[in-house]
Amino acid sequence: MMKKVILFLKLKKEQQLHELVYATHPFDVVGWDGYNFPWGFSIHNFEPITGRVHQPPPVHQTFETPHFVVCSFCPRLYDYHPDSVPAPYNHSNIDSDEVLYYVDGDFMSRNDIQQGHITLHPKGIPHGPAPGAMERSIGQKETAELAVMIDTFRPLMLTEEALSIDDGKYFKSWVE
Repeated sequence: MMKKVILFLKLKKEQQLHELVYATHPFDVVGWDGYNFPWGFSIHNFEPITGRVHQPPPVHQTFETPHFVVCSFCPRLYDYHPDSVPAPYNHSNIDSDEVLYYVDGDFMSRNDIQQGHITLHPKGIPHGPAPGAMERSIGQKETAELAVMIDTFRPLMLTEEALSIDDGKYFKSWVE
């Protein structure tokens, strides 16, 4: 005999609590189209937007919340205009702290970045390609990099553990 599952949910919307009762568990369906369940998304399924000239960072945005966005840097074609420079331009994030986790591949815009490295670019601090990266990018057709970036809308606070793994020299990597 099958045991019948009943699921009670309390949802808060616009400062009001609402009760929902399901006769069956909503995870046990095909084609469920709702917002009240956890789910996963493989970065390998993300299809980056490409263009003739450099695309701005939001084309890499995969998820958005009121507090942060997640961007996925995946294998893709570089800009395909004959005079394009594929390396990203120097910029400052005036509204967010930027954390990048380098998963795999060759990270064209940075020197001495390897798989497993994490970088932090606090809001307002200019950053961009490392010296020589822009020149190396000219004529390149594609990238095989895989990285995840989180831009937070509130400042990040570094823990003692994070400070203990700081290499102490990344901040100088824009100087030749």
